[in-house]
Amino acid sequence: MKFISTRGGECVTGAQAIAQGIAKDGGLFVPETFPSVSEKEMEDMLTMNYAERAACVLHKYLDDYDFDGLKAACEKAYSKFEEGDAAPLVKIDDSLYMLELFHGPTCAFKDLALTLLPYLLREGCNLSGVKEQVLILVATSGDTGKAALEGFKDAEGVKIMVFYPSEGVSKMQKLQMATQEGKNVNVLAVRGNFDECQSAVKKIFTSEECKEELKSKGVVLSSANSINFGRLAPQIAYYFSAYLDLVSSEQIKMGDAVDFAVPTGNFGNILAAYYAKRMGLPVGKLICASNKNNILTDFIRTGTYDKRREFYKTMSPSMDILISSNLERLLFELSGREPKRVKMRMDKLAAEGVYEIYDEEREELEKLFWADFCGEDETVETIYEFFEEYQYPMDTHTACAMYAAANYMAGEETKDGNPMVVVSTASPYKFPQDVMYAVTGNDIKDSFKAIKHLNIATAMKVPASLSKLRDKPIRFKETADKDKLYAKVLEFIDKK
Repeated sequence: MKFISTRGGECVTGAQAIAQGIAKDGGLFVPETFPSVSEKEMEDMLTMNYAERAACVLHKYLDDYDFDGLKAACEKAYSKFEEGDAAPLVKIDDSLYMLELFHGPTCAFKDLALTLLPYLLREGCNLSGVKEQVLILVATSGDTGKAALEGFKDAEGVKIMVFYPSEGVSKMQKLQMATQEGKNVNVLAVRGNFDECQSAVKKIFTSEECKEELKSKGVVLSSANSINFGRLAPQIAYYFSAYLDLVSSEQIKMGDAVDFAVPTGNFGNILAAYYAKRMGLPVGKLICASNKNNILTDFIRTGTYDKRREFYKTMSPSMDILISSNLERLLFELSGREPKRVKMRMDKLAAEGVYEIYDEEREELEKLFWADFCGEDETVETIYEFFEEYQYPMDTHTACAMYAAANYMAGEETKDGNPMVVVSTASPYKFPQDVMYAVTGNDIKDSFKAIKHLNIATAMKVPASLSKLRDKPIRFKETADKDKLYAKVLEFIDKK
């Protein structure tokens, strides 16, 4: 399997795509063709555990990796998950299910990819002949940073540096990153929002001057953001696994369509579902759920992507994004894989802050996706009402997806009768104050007191990794301006 740039500049192997992270022309790597998974192959996967299913899906794309090595890496990665099943599917009622993706080391869905990415990257470097030290740069809106730090801590031949908006993550997310262990890690708060962090990191990746200077120091860049196909690919697997769980539990028959509702910021999670559909998974409609920063909702409804709008800080901070990087991969497919058209739109977004797609592209987009957004009051109401009815607590991001899913299923023009799987992306305990307020009306300022009271109110088990945070020392306290990030990178590289 070869990989090409969305902007037309390169053709590389899977290993090279993962080792490099982003194409030299600034585009994102996509598979040259979509591999297919037959019904017979899915039937064979029914009796497999999650790690085995993941290896089968991944090897469809990464056929230059040894399958047995890939399978062993999946088993090692997913053995770190608390519940013994990396992606359990919970039945809520006869047509509604919750795909829980928060049982990993950092209690967020990013763990599904970032516990595996160190293997994919290291093996990718080996297969590509990369001998230099790898420097991973990560811009995070909250969850990716901690999951990447945890995945790569003390990894041989790798250093990792994470940037997060100083006032744009939850208290628990900030604490998770600031207390991170590992000799090869660094964390920096940035004055600005996530989009500014992400743009500053991309600027380093696409600067030949920066790359040459780093190479002179024996360092090559890579990414753990979902711009890296090695981050995106493992996410495809849990859509297959959820579908297979529905079949094996006799909730559906093989071949029946299933809808998925996904809380979305950078568009990687829902794009993985789209990739699964292109591989042959019987996906019905993909429900794209946004928070108050509803740029993706507007895009899917109108065909116009316009970032010239107010940026909101919300109680679902991992979705506080106005530049959804992975949307570029979908644009590539909607355009008929026309890289010049993609580049023109990305250039227009950078220069003018807006672009439009053609009518035929918008028609195709509307066939695949349905979009809605959830404001702050609606987020609180959704958490409260769902807990009252089902005694099931959910985090603020999942609440956005549930709100959108409920509206889709209730609409006369939209309801299709398919089972709905809501993708639950984080533990409620990562946002304990907001969830506690939604469930009980109590406004508790201290995160750890909120965890304690939320546990009493819901009886939901507190993840061990979060309960231990209180006693961990703060290691990273520095804040910098966004135009100083590269200087801070050099400081980190030169530090012994």
